[in-house]
Amino acid sequence: MHGASWGAFMRHDEETSTPKIDRALLTRVLTYARPYKAHLAVVLATILVISGLSLLPPLLMLTLIDTAIPDENFRLVTFLGLGMVLVPLVNGVVGVVQRRATAKMGEGIIFDLRRQLFNHLQQMSLSFFTNTKTGELMSRLNSDVIGAQQAVTSTFVSLVANSVTVVATLFIMTRLEWRLTLLAVSILPLFIVASRRVGNSLRRIRRQQMAANASMNSVMQETLSVSGALLVKLFGRADFEDDRFAVHASEVRDLGVRQATIGRWFFMALGLVSALGSAVVFWLGAVFVINGSLTIGTIVALSAYLGSLYGPMSALTNARVEFTTSLVSFERVFELLDMPIDIAESDTPAAVTTVEGRVEFDDVWFKYDAGHEQGLESVSRFGWRDSGEAETDERQTSSGWALEGISFTVEPGQMVALVGPSGAGKTTTTYLVPRLYDTTIGRVLIDGIDVKDMPLDTLAQAVGVVTQETYLFHDTIEANLRYAKPDATSEELVAAAQVAGISDFIDSLPDGMATRVGERGYRLSGGEKQRIAIARVVLKNPSVLILDEATSHLDAVSEALVQEALERVMKDRTSLVIAHRLSTVLNASKIVVIDEGRVKEVGTHAELLELDGLYATLFETQFRATSPV
Repeated sequence: MHGASWGAFMRHDEETSTPKIDRALLTRVLTYARPYKAHLAVVLATILVISGLSLLPPLLMLTLIDTAIPDENFRLVTFLGLGMVLVPLVNGVVGVVQRRATAKMGEGIIFDLRRQLFNHLQQMSLSFFTNTKTGELMSRLNSDVIGAQQAVTSTFVSLVANSVTVVATLFIMTRLEWRLTLLAVSILPLFIVASRRVGNSLRRIRRQQMAANASMNSVMQETLSVSGALLVKLFGRADFEDDRFAVHASEVRDLGVRQATIGRWFFMALGLVSALGSAVVFWLGAVFVINGSLTIGTIVALSAYLGSLYGPMSALTNARVEFTTSLVSFERVFELLDMPIDIAESDTPAAVTTVEGRVEFDDVWFKYDAGHEQGLESVSRFGWRDSGEAETDERQTSSGWALEGISFTVEPGQMVALVGPSGAGKTTTTYLVPRLYDTTIGRVLIDGIDVKDMPLDTLAQAVGVVTQETYLFHDTIEANLRYAKPDATSEELVAAAQVAGISDFIDSLPDGMATRVGERGYRLSGGEKQRIAIARVVLKNPSVLILDEATSHLDAVSEALVQEALERVMKDRTSLVIAHRLSTVLNASKIVVIDEGRVKEVGTHAELLELDGLYATLFETQFRATSPV
C-alpha cells in the first residue's frame, strides 16, 4: 500500500466510530452456546492447562543457565531436557482434546443455526422466494453460518486464551524482575493506537466481503442451474455471463487483497512495536546483568516471556473490534431469522376432521407488496410475476391491487374453470386457496372455514395443485411420486401412474420407477413431466384440486388420455381449473371470467356466449382455435 493511500485509509478510519457490542445481540449469541456447556467447560479447562504448561519452558531455561550448568549437575540437566520434551508433548495431547471439544461445539452450533434457518425459510411465503435470489440464501446458510460459528469457537476461545496467557505471563515476569516487566508493559498504548486505526476498517471490509460473496453466489446459482445454462446457450450469452461473473468475482478479489494488505500493515506495525519493546528490555536487561543485579538466565527467561506477552497483548488490544467484527456473521444470520413469517399457523386453529371441498371467495382483495418490503432487505426487488401469467406491477390496477372484490363459490364436486386474458389474476386467485399467499382483505373459505384458521398441515393435505411449470427433484420417479405420500404402496404408485396415463412410459424405461429424472426433470419431455406431476397429485388424493392448465404441455393423444383420467379424478372432487383449452371450459360446471383482477362474468359456456361479453371475445380469439377440426 502506498503512503498516500495508507494515509487516506487512516483518516477514513479515524472518522469511523468504534463499533459497540450490543448486549442484546451478545446475549442472543450466547444462547447458541448453552447446549454445549460441557464442551465449553472442557475448552476452558484445557486453556488453563495449556497456558500453564506454556510458562514452564522459560523457567526450565533459567534453571539450566543459572543452576544446572554452573553447578555441573548432569542429573538436573537431563531432567530439564526431558521437561523440554514433555511440555510440548503434553501440550499437544491437551490441544487435541481442546480441538475436539471446540469442533463439537462449533459444528453443533453450525447444525443448530442451519436447521433453524432452514426451518424458518420453509415457513416463509412464496412472495419471499420470488423476491429473493437463491444464491443469497445459500450464502447466508453457508458462509454466514460458518462465520457465526467461528465467532464462538475461534474468537471467543482466542480471547479467553490470550487473557489467561497475559495474566499468567505478567505474574511470572513480575516475580522475576518487576522493573523490566513494567518497561515491557509501558508500550501497551502503542498497541492500542495501531489496533484502533485498523480494526474498524477490517470490520467494514468483512461485511462488504460477505455481501460481495452473496452476489457472486447468486450469479453462479442463476447461470449454472439447468434452466440458467439452457437460457445462456440458447441466446449465446456465455461471454456476457462470463463478464458479469468477472465483475462480482473481481470485487471479491479486490476486497480480499485490501483486507490482506491492511492486515499486513497492521501486523507489521505490531511487529515493530514488539521489536521496540524487546530491544528496550534487552538493553536495560544487559545493563542490569553487567551491573550484577540480574542473572543471564533471568534475562533469557524474560526475553522468552516477551514473545508470550506481546502476541496475546496485541490480540487483546484489538479484542473489542475483533469480537464485534466476528459478530457480523451473527448479525446477518439474525437478519434472516428475524424476518416475520407472513403465512403463519393460527394461534387457535380450527378443528377439521374431514374436508368436503366447498371453496368460497368472499370479497377477496389482494396486493403483492401489502405495504411492506419483501425479500432480503439488501436486495432491490421488482414486481412478482404470476406463474403462467405475465403479471407485473404495471398489470395491476392503478391502486396497486392485483385482485379486487373477487367473490364466487365452488360447490363440492364441481369443476369451475377460470378464464381471462394473460395477467388477469387467475393464478393469483388459485394461489390463495392453499395459502401460498394470504388475502389482504376478504376471506377464502373451505367448508365455511377461513383457510387462515385451518391447520397448515390439514390445508396442505386438502388442496392439491398442478402448475404449468412442473418441478421434479433430481431423484427417481418413485421418489418424486412418494413426495406426495411417503408411505404409499407399490400398488398405489402404479395406480396413480395409470390414472395420469404415464404407466406405459414408466414400464418402457430400463429402470422403471427407479429411473432418475435429472435436474428439475430435464431428462423427461414436458408432457412426461406433467403426467408425473399429475400422478403425484393423484397419489396425494386431495379434496380440492387446482389445475393450472395441467394438460398444456401434452400432445393430442396424451391430452385425450389425461383429460379422460382427470375427469375420473375430478369426479366428486372440487376442482378449480385455469383453462386455456376449449375442452376444459365445455366440461366446467361453471366458468368464472376474470380480467384486471375482477370477476367480469360467471356462468356456463352457453350462458356466457349469449352475454356476448368478454368470454365471447375470448372464445373467438382463444378457445375456438383449440377446437378439434
